Amino acid sequence: MALVEIRDVHKTFGKVEVLKGVSLDVEEGEIVTIIGRSGSGKSTLLRCINALESVDSGEIRVEGERVHAKMPDLKKFRQRVGIVFQAFNLFPHLKVERNITLAPLLTGRTEKAKARALAEDVLTRVGLADKIDAWPEQLSGGQQQRVAIARCLAMAPHLMLFDEVTSALDPELVGEVLKVMEAMAKQGMTMILVTHEMGFARNVADRIVFMHQGRVWEQGPPAKLFANPKTPELASFIASAK
Repeated sequence: MALVEIRDVHKTFGKVEVLKGVSLDVEEGEIVTIIGRSGSGKSTLLRCINALESVDSGEIRVEGERVHAKMPDLKKFRQRVGIVFQAFNLFPHLKVERNITLAPLLTGRTEKAKARALAEDVLTRVGLADKIDAWPEQLSGGQQQRVAIARCLAMAPHLMLFDEVTSALDPELVGEVLKVMEAMAKQGMTMILVTHEMGFARNVADRIVFMHQGRVWEQGPPAKLFANPKTPELASFIASAK
């Protein structure tokens, strides 16, 4: 059984059908990068996997559990499935330590006496141990995004979703965030990433999924997909992304 199973998923907003029968499996420990033009349904698919959006038809399962917005243990489910957005979404009135430990404390994942040690551990993993007592406004955009990743790691998720996490950053800050994600990949974290960073997709992903017009158009290992696209749509996308 795959860790993530997506079967014939459809999703419509108003009169616009955004997902048109998407099917996809993601194995435990696999790094899957989703690429495609804006409007192809990439981010919507991630939001459906995390139950931030309900599917109109079809089915998504994570670790065998059917995902839907009214599932009885939605909060516990989201502890297992972390998601990081392009907006950092840090609480500006809380220091870095509190931003990271708030959810683990509220959910009982950690005790108050162990909270700071947890924050130190995950901040060390993203290279920001020295920023534990900083305010978000004192951090660069890249540092804020790394804190957002650390906040997800504090919940020890089984799956992490990344939605264009570098697109709001200045070019010189992109590398530091990608380096953290590369390290997580080497540590065996199962990850699904929506990104326009083609170099990262080539070098880190086990598999690339190209979405077009709400469908999985092509998928395969990075070297094979980039070297020999089977459709003109993917060939055009790769050419435009260079």
